[in-house]
Amino acid sequence: MKPTTKRLTVLALISTATLINYLDRSVMGVAKPELVKELHITPEVMGLIFSAFSWTYALAQIPGGYVLDRLGTRLTYALSLGLWSAMTALHGLATGVAGLVSARLALGLAEAPCFPANSRVLSTWFPQNERAKATGVYTVGEYIGLGLLIPVLGWMLAHYGWRSLFFVVGALGIAFAFLFHRLYREPQDSDANQAEIDLIAAGGGFSGGTAPIAFSWTNVRRLVTTRQIAGASIGQFCSNSTLVFFLTWFPSYLAEERGMTFIKSGWLVSLPYIAAAAGVMLGGVFSDWLIRATGSPTIGRKVPIIAGLLLCASMVSANYMDSNNAVIAVMSLAFFGQGLAGLGWTLLSDVAPKEMMGLTAGLFNFFTNLAGIITPLVVGFAVGATGSFYGALAYIGALGIIGTLAYLIVLGPVERVKID
Repeated sequence: MKPTTKRLTVLALISTATLINYLDRSVMGVAKPELVKELHITPEVMGLIFSAFSWTYALAQIPGGYVLDRLGTRLTYALSLGLWSAMTALHGLATGVAGLVSARLALGLAEAPCFPANSRVLSTWFPQNERAKATGVYTVGEYIGLGLLIPVLGWMLAHYGWRSLFFVVGALGIAFAFLFHRLYREPQDSDANQAEIDLIAAGGGFSGGTAPIAFSWTNVRRLVTTRQIAGASIGQFCSNSTLVFFLTWFPSYLAEERGMTFIKSGWLVSLPYIAAAAGVMLGGVFSDWLIRATGSPTIGRKVPIIAGLLLCASMVSANYMDSNNAVIAVMSLAFFGQGLAGLGWTLLSDVAPKEMMGLTAGLFNFFTNLAGIITPLVVGFAVGATGSFYGALAYIGALGIIGTLAYLIVLGPVERVKID
Protein backbone atom coordinates (compact mmCIF):
# COMPACT_ATOMS: atom_id res chain seq x y z
CA MET A 1 0.00 0.00 0.00
CA LYS A 2 1.36 3.41 -0.98
CA PRO A 3 1.84 5.82 1.94
CA THR A 4 -0.43 8.85 2.05
CA THR A 5 1.07 12.34 2.28
CA LYS A 6 -0.82 13.83 5.23
CA ARG A 7 2.49 15.06 6.64
CA LEU A 8 2.66 17.55 3.75
CA THR A 9 -0.63 19.08 4.89
CA VAL A 10 0.82 19.37 8.38
CA LEU A 11 3.91 21.04 6.91
CA ALA A 12 1.70 23.55 5.11
CA LEU A 13 -0.01 24.38 8.41
CA ILE A 14 3.18 25.11 10.35
CA SER A 15 4.72 26.94 7.37
CA THR A 16 1.77 29.33 7.25
CA ALA A 17 1.82 29.75 11.03
CA THR A 18 5.55 30.56 10.95
CA LEU A 19 5.00 33.14 8.20
CA ILE A 20 2.31 34.80 10.34
CA ASN A 21 4.59 34.61 13.39
CA TYR A 22 7.39 36.60 11.77
CA LEU A 23 5.01 38.94 10.01
CA ASP A 24 3.43 39.83 13.36
CA ARG A 25 6.74 40.59 15.03
CA SER A 26 8.07 42.64 12.09
CA VAL A 27 5.01 44.67 11.13
CA MET A 28 5.98 47.41 13.58
CA GLY A 29 9.09 48.10 11.52
CA VAL A 30 6.87 49.00 8.57
CA ALA A 31 4.49 51.06 10.72
CA LYS A 32 7.30 52.92 12.53
CA PRO A 33 7.64 56.06 10.33
CA GLU A 34 3.98 57.05 10.69
CA LEU A 35 3.63 55.66 14.21
CA VAL A 36 6.42 57.79 15.69
CA LYS A 37 5.02 60.93 14.06
CA GLU A 38 1.54 60.47 15.48
CA LEU A 39 2.62 59.39 18.96
CA HIS A 40 5.70 61.68 19.17
CA ILE A 41 8.15 58.88 20.04
CA THR A 42 11.90 59.52 20.09
CA PRO A 43 14.38 57.06 18.50
CA GLU A 44 15.71 56.05 21.93
CA VAL A 45 12.25 55.16 23.19
CA MET A 46 11.45 53.38 19.94
CA GLY A 47 14.51 51.20 20.47
CA LEU A 48 13.17 50.22 23.89
CA ILE A 49 9.79 49.36 22.35
CA PHE A 50 11.43 47.14 19.74
CA SER A 51 13.51 45.30 22.34
CA ALA A 52 10.55 44.62 24.65
CA PHE A 53 9.46 41.72 22.46
CA SER A 54 12.71 39.78 22.89
CA TRP A 55 12.74 40.05 26.69
CA THR A 56 9.47 38.22 27.24
CA TYR A 57 9.91 35.96 24.22
CA ALA A 58 13.22 34.62 25.54
CA LEU A 59 12.06 34.33 29.17
CA ALA A 60 8.89 32.47 28.16
CA GLN A 61 10.65 29.75 26.17
CA ILE A 62 11.07 27.25 29.01
CA PRO A 63 7.54 27.73 30.40
CA GLY A 64 6.17 27.63 26.86
CA GLY A 65 7.96 24.36 26.18
CA TYR A 66 6.60 22.88 29.40
CA VAL A 67 3.05 23.92 28.47
CA LEU A 68 3.57 22.26 25.09
CA ASP A 69 4.55 18.99 26.78
CA ARG A 70 1.48 19.09 29.02
CA LEU A 71 -1.23 20.30 26.60
CA GLY A 72 0.03 18.83 23.35
CA THR A 73 0.71 20.40 19.98
CA ARG A 74 -2.79 20.99 18.65
CA LEU A 75 -4.21 22.98 21.57
CA THR A 76 -0.98 24.79 22.47
CA TYR A 77 -0.31 25.93 18.90
CA ALA A 78 -3.86 27.09 18.26
CA LEU A 79 -4.05 29.02 21.56
CA SER A 80 -0.63 30.59 21.01
CA LEU A 81 -1.45 31.61 17.46
CA GLY A 82 -4.76 33.14 18.43
CA LEU A 83 -3.30 35.00 21.42
CA TRP A 84 -0.29 36.44 19.61
CA SER A 85 -2.51 37.57 16.74
CA ALA A 86 -4.84 39.29 19.19
CA MET A 87 -1.84 41.03 20.76
CA THR A 88 -0.75 42.17 17.29
CA ALA A 89 -4.17 43.74 16.72
CA LEU A 90 -3.88 45.37 20.15
CA HIS A 91 -0.93 47.42 18.85
CA GLY A 92 -3.38 49.27 16.64
CA LEU A 93 -5.28 50.58 19.67
CA ALA A 94 -2.22 52.03 21.39
CA THR A 95 -2.25 55.74 22.19
CA GLY A 96 1.19 56.01 23.74
CA VAL A 97 4.41 54.35 24.75
CA ALA A 98 2.92 52.37 27.63
CA GLY A 99 0.37 50.73 25.35
CA LEU A 100 2.97 49.80 22.75
CA VAL A 101 5.42 48.38 25.30
CA SER A 102 2.65 46.34 26.91
CA ALA A 103 1.57 44.98 23.53
CA ARG A 104 5.16 44.03 22.63
CA LEU A 105 5.68 42.25 25.96
CA ALA A 106 2.42 40.35 25.51
CA LEU A 107 3.31 39.46 21.92
CA GLY A 108 6.61 37.95 23.08
CA LEU A 109 4.88 35.84 25.71
CA ALA A 110 2.22 34.57 23.31
CA GLU A 111 4.65 33.66 20.51
CA ALA A 112 6.95 31.64 22.77
CA PRO A 113 5.55 28.13 22.04
CA CYS A 114 5.70 28.47 18.22
CA PHE A 115 9.16 27.14 17.43
CA PRO A 116 9.21 24.48 20.16
CA ALA A 117 5.90 23.28 18.69
CA ASN A 118 7.38 23.28 15.18
CA SER A 119 10.25 21.12 16.40
CA ARG A 120 7.80 18.74 18.08
CA VAL A 121 5.74 18.50 14.88
CA LEU A 122 8.84 17.56 12.89
CA SER A 123 9.75 14.77 15.33
CA THR A 124 6.18 13.54 15.36
CA TRP A 125 5.30 13.65 11.68
CA PHE A 126 8.53 13.27 9.69
CA PRO A 127 11.14 10.52 9.35
CA GLN A 128 14.65 11.72 10.05
CA ASN A 129 15.73 11.84 6.41
CA GLU A 130 12.91 14.31 5.59
CA ARG A 131 13.19 16.66 8.56
CA ALA A 132 15.81 19.03 7.20
CA LYS A 133 13.84 19.60 4.02
CA ALA A 134 10.67 20.12 6.05
CA THR A 135 12.51 22.60 8.30
CA GLY A 136 13.65 24.47 5.20
CA VAL A 137 10.09 24.74 3.91
CA TYR A 138 8.59 26.19 7.09
CA THR A 139 11.60 28.39 7.87
CA VAL A 140 11.34 30.09 4.48
CA GLY A 141 8.13 31.55 5.89
CA GLU A 142 10.27 33.82 8.07
CA TYR A 143 11.96 35.40 5.08
CA ILE A 144 8.83 35.52 2.93
CA GLY A 145 7.08 37.42 5.70
CA LEU A 146 9.96 39.84 6.09
CA GLY A 147 11.01 40.27 2.47
CA LEU A 148 8.11 39.71 0.11
CA LEU A 149 5.12 40.88 2.17
CA ILE A 150 6.67 44.08 3.53
CA PRO A 151 5.99 45.94 0.24
CA VAL A 152 2.31 44.95 0.56
CA LEU A 153 2.26 46.34 4.10
CA GLY A 154 3.92 49.51 2.82
CA TRP A 155 1.11 49.97 0.33
CA MET A 156 -1.47 49.48 3.09
CA LEU A 157 0.36 52.00 5.27
CA ALA A 158 0.21 54.63 2.55
CA HIS A 159 -3.49 54.11 1.86
CA TYR A 160 -5.02 53.19 5.21
CA GLY A 161 -2.63 54.30 7.97
CA TRP A 162 -0.37 52.48 10.41
CA ARG A 163 -3.12 51.12 12.65
CA SER A 164 -4.64 49.18 9.75
CA LEU A 165 -1.51 47.04 9.51
CA PHE A 166 -1.92 45.64 13.00
CA PHE A 167 -5.65 45.10 12.62
CA VAL A 168 -5.39 43.25 9.30
CA VAL A 169 -2.40 41.08 10.23
CA GLY A 170 -3.92 40.30 13.64
CA ALA A 171 -7.27 39.30 12.13
CA LEU A 172 -5.50 37.05 9.63
CA GLY A 173 -3.74 35.19 12.45
CA ILE A 174 -6.87 34.77 14.56
CA ALA A 175 -8.71 33.24 11.61
CA PHE A 176 -5.83 30.86 10.94
CA ALA A 177 -5.73 29.78 14.61
CA PHE A 178 -9.23 28.35 14.24
CA LEU A 179 -8.22 26.64 10.97
CA PHE A 180 -5.13 25.12 12.59
CA HIS A 181 -7.15 23.68 15.47
CA ARG A 182 -9.64 22.23 13.03
CA LEU A 183 -7.10 20.58 10.74
CA TYR A 184 -4.14 19.49 12.90
CA ARG A 185 -4.05 15.98 14.38
CA GLU A 186 -1.35 13.67 15.67
CA PRO A 187 -0.50 10.86 13.21
CA GLN A 188 -2.46 8.19 15.04
CA ASP A 189 -5.56 10.42 15.11
CA SER A 190 -5.28 11.63 11.52
CA ASP A 191 -6.36 10.32 8.12
CA ALA A 192 -2.83 9.08 7.42
CA ASN A 193 -2.88 5.44 6.34
CA GLN A 194 -0.90 2.75 8.10
CA ALA A 195 1.81 2.81 5.44
CA GLU A 196 2.54 6.49 6.14
CA ILE A 197 2.51 5.94 9.90
CA ASP A 198 4.91 3.00 9.48
CA LEU A 199 7.15 5.17 7.27
CA ILE A 200 7.28 7.88 9.94
CA ALA A 201 7.93 5.39 12.74
CA ALA A 202 10.67 3.61 10.78
CA GLY A 203 12.40 6.95 10.28
CA GLY A 204 12.48 7.78 13.99
CA GLY A 205 9.20 9.68 14.29
CA PHE A 206 6.97 9.02 17.26
CA SER A 207 3.28 9.40 17.98
CA GLY A 208 3.36 11.05 21.37
CA GLY A 209 2.97 7.85 23.35
CA THR A 210 5.85 8.73 25.66
CA ALA A 211 4.60 10.44 28.80
CA PRO A 212 6.25 13.82 29.43
CA ILE A 213 8.48 14.15 32.48
CA ALA A 214 7.32 16.68 35.08
CA PHE A 215 9.16 20.00 34.98
CA SER A 216 12.06 20.48 37.36
CA TRP A 217 15.14 22.68 37.40
CA THR A 218 17.16 19.50 37.79
CA ASN A 219 15.97 18.44 34.34
CA VAL A 220 16.89 21.86 32.96
CA ARG A 221 20.40 21.45 34.41
CA ARG A 222 20.66 17.97 32.92
CA LEU A 223 19.73 19.28 29.49
CA VAL A 224 22.09 22.28 29.44
CA THR A 225 25.01 20.11 30.59
CA THR A 226 24.41 17.57 27.83
CA ARG A 227 26.95 18.23 25.09
CA GLN A 228 24.44 17.88 22.24
CA ILE A 229 22.04 20.44 23.72
CA ALA A 230 24.79 22.80 24.91
CA GLY A 231 26.67 22.75 21.60
CA ALA A 232 23.53 23.26 19.53
CA SER A 233 22.37 26.11 21.78
CA ILE A 234 25.68 27.99 21.54
CA GLY A 235 25.75 27.53 17.78
CA GLN A 236 22.17 28.68 17.36
CA PHE A 237 22.82 31.82 19.44
CA CYS A 238 25.71 32.68 17.12
CA SER A 239 23.68 32.01 13.98
CA ASN A 240 20.67 33.97 15.22
CA SER A 241 22.87 36.99 15.94
CA THR A 242 23.39 37.32 12.19
CA LEU A 243 19.62 37.22 11.65
CA VAL A 244 19.06 39.84 14.35
CA PHE A 245 21.63 42.13 12.72
CA PHE A 246 19.70 41.99 9.45
CA LEU A 247 16.39 42.60 11.21
CA THR A 248 17.61 45.63 13.13
CA TRP A 249 20.82 47.36 12.00
CA PHE A 250 21.40 46.33 8.39
CA PRO A 251 19.35 49.16 6.77
CA SER A 252 21.11 51.69 9.01
CA TYR A 253 24.47 50.21 8.04
CA LEU A 254 23.72 50.71 4.35
CA ALA A 255 22.49 54.26 4.83
CA GLU A 256 24.97 55.53 7.42
CA GLU A 257 28.15 53.56 6.80
CA ARG A 258 27.88 53.05 3.03
CA GLY A 259 26.17 56.34 2.18
CA MET A 260 23.38 54.81 0.11
CA THR A 261 20.15 56.68 -0.52
CA PHE A 262 17.02 55.45 1.18
CA ILE A 263 15.40 54.32 -2.09
CA LYS A 264 18.48 52.44 -3.22
CA SER A 265 18.88 50.84 0.18
CA GLY A 266 15.26 49.80 0.20
CA TRP A 267 15.69 47.94 -3.08
CA LEU A 268 19.03 46.35 -2.28
CA VAL A 269 17.98 45.24 1.20
CA SER A 270 15.76 42.58 -0.37
CA LEU A 271 18.70 40.73 -1.94
CA PRO A 272 20.13 39.26 1.29
CA TYR A 273 16.65 38.03 2.28
CA ILE A 274 16.32 36.23 -1.04
CA ALA A 275 19.75 34.70 -0.47
CA ALA A 276 18.74 33.62 3.05
CA ALA A 277 15.60 31.92 1.73
CA ALA A 278 17.73 30.07 -0.82
CA GLY A 279 20.11 29.03 1.96
CA VAL A 280 17.27 27.62 4.03
CA MET A 281 15.88 25.54 1.19
CA LEU A 282 19.21 24.34 -0.20
CA GLY A 283 20.49 23.54 3.28
CA GLY A 284 17.53 21.28 4.00
CA VAL A 285 17.81 19.42 0.70
CA PHE A 286 21.59 19.07 1.03
CA SER A 287 21.37 17.83 4.63
CA ASP A 288 18.80 15.14 3.86
CA TRP A 289 20.85 14.06 0.81
CA LEU A 290 23.99 13.76 2.93
CA ILE A 291 22.18 11.53 5.43
CA ARG A 292 20.93 9.26 2.64
CA ALA A 293 24.38 9.20 1.00
CA THR A 294 26.46 8.61 4.14
CA GLY A 295 24.00 7.07 6.57
CA SER A 296 25.34 9.51 9.18
CA PRO A 297 23.08 12.12 10.82
CA THR A 298 26.21 13.68 12.30
CA ILE A 299 27.67 14.43 8.86
CA GLY A 300 24.31 15.28 7.33
CA ARG A 301 23.41 17.87 9.96
CA LYS A 302 26.80 19.30 10.92
CA VAL A 303 28.31 19.95 7.49
CA PRO A 304 25.67 22.44 6.23
CA ILE A 305 25.44 24.21 9.60
CA ILE A 306 29.20 24.62 9.97
CA ALA A 307 29.47 25.86 6.38
CA GLY A 308 26.69 28.36 7.10
CA LEU A 309 28.37 29.69 10.24
CA LEU A 310 31.65 30.18 8.38
CA LEU A 311 29.76 32.17 5.74
CA CYS A 312 28.22 34.28 8.51
CA ALA A 313 31.76 35.05 9.68
CA SER A 314 32.60 36.34 6.19
CA MET A 315 30.53 39.46 6.97
CA VAL A 316 33.59 41.05 8.57
CA SER A 317 35.23 41.35 5.12
CA ALA A 318 32.79 44.17 4.31
CA ASN A 319 34.93 46.37 6.56
CA TYR A 320 37.65 46.28 3.91
CA MET A 321 35.54 46.89 0.78
CA ASP A 322 34.97 50.18 -1.02
CA SER A 323 32.37 48.99 -3.52
CA ASN A 324 28.78 49.04 -2.30
CA ASN A 325 27.89 46.29 -4.77
CA ALA A 326 30.63 44.12 -3.29
CA VAL A 327 29.30 44.82 0.20
CA ILE A 328 25.79 43.74 -0.82
CA ALA A 329 27.27 40.57 -2.32
CA VAL A 330 29.13 39.79 0.93
CA MET A 331 26.06 40.51 3.03
CA SER A 332 23.96 38.26 0.80
CA LEU A 333 26.55 35.50 1.19
CA ALA A 334 26.52 35.93 4.98
CA PHE A 335 22.72 35.84 5.12
CA PHE A 336 22.73 32.79 2.82
CA GLY A 337 24.97 31.18 5.42
CA GLN A 338 22.54 32.09 8.17
CA GLY A 339 19.86 30.28 6.18
CA LEU A 340 22.04 27.17 6.03
CA ALA A 341 22.70 27.35 9.77
CA GLY A 342 18.95 27.48 10.39
CA LEU A 343 19.12 23.67 10.32
CA GLY A 344 19.87 23.90 14.04
CA TRP A 345 16.17 23.32 14.69
CA THR A 346 16.26 20.13 12.62
CA LEU A 347 19.30 18.94 14.54
CA LEU A 348 17.47 19.63 17.79
CA SER A 349 14.58 17.42 16.71
CA ASP A 350 17.17 14.65 16.20
CA VAL A 351 18.80 14.93 19.64
CA ALA A 352 16.11 16.14 22.09
CA PRO A 353 14.82 13.54 24.59
CA LYS A 354 11.41 12.32 23.46
CA GLU A 355 9.85 12.77 26.89
CA MET A 356 11.15 16.36 27.14
CA MET A 357 10.82 17.58 23.57
CA GLY A 358 8.88 20.72 24.48
CA LEU A 359 11.14 21.65 27.41
CA THR A 360 14.28 21.05 25.35
CA ALA A 361 13.01 23.12 22.44
CA GLY A 362 11.98 25.90 24.81
CA LEU A 363 15.41 25.91 26.41
CA PHE A 364 17.07 25.89 22.99
CA ASN A 365 14.93 28.80 21.79
CA PHE A 366 15.71 30.72 25.00
CA PHE A 367 19.41 30.71 24.16
CA THR A 368 18.63 31.41 20.52
CA ASN A 369 16.66 34.51 21.37
CA LEU A 370 19.16 35.91 23.80
CA ALA A 371 20.67 37.13 20.53
CA GLY A 372 17.61 39.36 20.10
CA ILE A 373 18.47 41.07 23.37
CA ILE A 374 22.27 41.11 23.30
CA THR A 375 23.13 41.72 19.65
CA PRO A 376 21.22 45.00 19.13
CA LEU A 377 22.75 46.37 22.32
CA VAL A 378 26.30 45.33 21.40
CA VAL A 379 25.97 46.75 17.88
CA GLY A 380 24.41 49.95 19.17
CA PHE A 381 27.15 50.42 21.74
CA ALA A 382 29.88 49.74 19.17
CA VAL A 383 28.41 52.20 16.68
CA GLY A 384 27.77 54.82 19.34
CA ALA A 385 31.27 54.56 20.79
CA THR A 386 33.20 54.56 17.50
CA GLY A 387 30.85 56.15 14.98
CA SER A 388 31.46 53.14 12.73
CA PHE A 389 30.10 49.64 12.12
CA TYR A 390 33.62 48.21 12.01
CA GLY A 391 33.43 46.70 15.51
CA ALA A 392 29.83 45.56 14.97
CA LEU A 393 30.72 43.49 11.90
CA ALA A 394 33.77 42.12 13.71
CA TYR A 395 31.47 41.00 16.55
CA ILE A 396 29.11 39.15 14.18
CA GLY A 397 32.07 37.57 12.39
CA ALA A 398 33.59 36.38 15.67
CA LEU A 399 30.30 34.75 16.65
CA GLY A 400 30.35 32.82 13.39
CA ILE A 401 33.71 31.32 14.38
CA ILE A 402 32.53 30.59 17.94
CA GLY A 403 29.44 28.84 16.58
CA THR A 404 31.58 26.75 14.26
CA LEU A 405 33.74 25.62 17.18
CA ALA A 406 30.63 24.77 19.21
CA TYR A 407 29.44 22.38 16.52
CA LEU A 408 32.89 20.94 15.87
CA ILE A 409 34.04 20.47 19.46
CA VAL A 410 31.15 20.72 21.93
CA LEU A 411 28.23 19.07 20.14
CA GLY A 412 29.61 15.58 19.54
CA PRO A 413 27.59 12.97 17.63
CA VAL A 414 24.06 13.74 16.48
CA GLU A 415 22.06 11.16 18.44
CA ARG A 416 19.01 11.18 20.70
CA VAL A 417 19.79 12.27 24.27
CA LYS A 418 18.48 9.93 26.95
CA ILE A 419 17.66 11.31 30.40
CA ASP A 420 17.13 8.84 33.25
